[in-house]
Amino acid sequence: MKEHKGMRPHDIIVLMKIISYNNMKWYMKDLSHELLISASEISESINRSVISGLLSPNKKSVRKLALLDFLRYGLPYVYPQRPGSIVRGMPTAHSAPPLNELILSQEIYVWPYAYGNSRGQAIEPLHPKIPNACINDTKFYELVSLVDALRVGKSREKKLAIELLTNMIENVKESND
Repeated sequence: MKEHKGMRPHDIIVLMKIISYNNMKWYMKDLSHELLISASEISESINRSVISGLLSPNKKSVRKLALLDFLRYGLPYVYPQRPGSIVRGMPTAHSAPPLNELILSQEIYVWPYAYGNSRGQAIEPLHPKIPNACINDTKFYELVSLVDALRVGKSREKKLAIELLTNMIENVKESND
């Protein structure tokens, strides 16, 4: 078995993309193409997630409870983020769906993105290609925005984000593999 050298930020992105497939059949090349991450990085990411226990040994099913525990208790400490300067970008955290329908805030958080339609405080995404990957996948966008709410949110935002993530992740169909 390969040596585990620790998780990387884009590993969370890969797991969220797998969740967004809702147990539809997928291949590593699909992840690579849709996330704009090289195939070798996708392969390494999947191996790290298997070793860490966040992905099943068959490399197809996310271990839901382990992932939720990591997101709730580990993510804010492992990949913390502080809002930065005002930039043009794509809304994230409580400024993006689904939290923007539940929380009204004067603070707007965005991933820096030249083609974005909002201005707000910069939040460094877990991978630089996230805005591009979210354009055509609404469910993935919601998942990643909720993950960002766990990284930057206050206690109310974090509580709502984990409730929504739990609901979305637990409702993923079980694998038949």
